[in-house]
Amino acid sequence: MPMTRIIRCRIWSPPLASLALILPVLMISSVSCERVESESAVVESIDPAGEISVDDLDPVSVERFASLALDCVEREYPNKIGHVLQSDADVKPPRDLTPAFAGCFDWHSAVHGHWLLVRLARLYPDADFSAAARTALAHNLTPAKIAVEVEYFAGEDRGSFERPYGLAWLLQLAAELREWSATGTAGAADAVAAGSDATADGDTTADDATADDAQMRAQVRAQVRAWTAALAPLEREAAARFASWLPKLHYPIRTGEHSQTAFALGLALDWARTAGDGELEELIIQRVHFFHDDDRECNLAYEPSGQDFLSPCLAEADLMRRILPPRRFADWLGGFLPEVPRDGTTDWLPIAVVTDRRDGKLAHLDGLNISRAWMLEGIAGGLPAEDSRRASLIAAANQHRVDGLAAVTGEHYAGGHWLGSFATYLVTRRGIRP
Repeated sequence: MPMTRIIRCRIWSPPLASLALILPVLMISSVSCERVESESAVVESIDPAGEISVDDLDPVSVERFASLALDCVEREYPNKIGHVLQSDADVKPPRDLTPAFAGCFDWHSAVHGHWLLVRLARLYPDADFSAAARTALAHNLTPAKIAVEVEYFAGEDRGSFERPYGLAWLLQLAAELREWSATGTAGAADAVAAGSDATADGDTTADDATADDAQMRAQVRAQVRAWTAALAPLEREAAARFASWLPKLHYPIRTGEHSQTAFALGLALDWARTAGDGELEELIIQRVHFFHDDDRECNLAYEPSGQDFLSPCLAEADLMRRILPPRRFADWLGGFLPEVPRDGTTDWLPIAVVTDRRDGKLAHLDGLNISRAWMLEGIAGGLPAEDSRRASLIAAANQHRVDGLAAVTGEHYAGGHWLGSFATYLVTRRGIRP
């Protein structure tokens, strides 16, 4: 069996019992990777009903991902706005046009930068960065700022603003907040709240710690509920735009950048299931069947294009595994990606080469390596456990994981303003859950 590079991590999933998984999780320093050799890598499904927290990921890496978002969510410039002007009066700075999401170079990166902060603050409530993350979220996710965002969306000729990529990330942010609001956080405070022998023996210091932690947990829950409520009008607008657009979209958009439909519809579908929006879920599933049921022989030899950050072929497969049961998905995948080997090899999907990370478009390929990794993991997880293609899918995912995450350094703002979100989506297995 071919060697793959993995480390062992534990996934803690309250209120379920703790479980141990072998995950292909990368241990990285600021500029280098530590690779651990193993003969196999196993992807196990995670109960979608369980709240997921990640334990034993490299804390240096998690801290760095958070710092990248904290560095950019309040950084207004440089900024690339996709702005339709009707008159001179529309010439305004980003902080006036879209005040909640005015940083991180562009609107969609600001949105998923906030998602990153929500995700990591939720999973690591006791980490040093969590307080700063909550402060940034409290500063931007306010009813007043979101009202201006909604007003901006209503402007003339802005019906296609950030569609579909930015809208999908907005729904992902809303889904993360909804889940956090419903379940709270996991961390050291949970152990305290569960009680301890010291408290049972009448230790007043432990009693005080328990009271302080309980108060902090209550404050955080109140904050999260407030952010969720504040974002709700824009969340509704994003969902409504998908609902009105999809029936008119006669063809999928098969690019490797922001306009791609496969990745966006995956995020939108995950949101619909989290939010309980059965109508949008049904519409997305219907349109995905219409777009992709009969697709065959997606040619990976044509990938990547020079500035892709999403794989058209893999994103489509990662979308289809969300709507097909394992055996039907296995049959569909055989026709769509017949070149996926069954021997655990990886040369069928070479890692994308990045030649200049100071160039924002060329740096997209670092994101491609990261997104390929999570898509490959998702595809493998959608197959029956005994499917022999899983070994090659996971081996390829591990290789892309190592190279992709090694580039998430923040050395150049061209990648630093967004790659942390992709890295967080991958290492916390966000896309595997639904």
